[in-house]
Amino acid sequence: MEYHYKTQNTCSTNIKLDIEGNISRNIEFTGGCNGNLKAIPRLVDGWTVEQIEEKCKGITCGRRPTSCADQLARAARKTYEVQQKTC
Repeated sequence: MEYHYKTQNTCSTNIKLDIEGNISRNIEFTGGCNGNLKAIPRLVDGWTVEQIEEKCKGITCGRRPTSCADQLARAARKTYEVQQKTC
């Protein structure tokens, strides 16, 4: 299922991702730090929602209470939950 997640309190503005079962695929960030946001999707492609949450949830960026990685963890969980409701 392709999902678009509007990020909050980060330089990136949107995350597009697919969750197949509970496996992440095709993650793309809009905006933000170009290099980092190319690396994160390559690193976590094929990870489960739980693995993304375990490694990325709660990471902050500077004084912000969140980060692009944290927002990805939230996006993965939200996508998974939406997918479960439509099945």
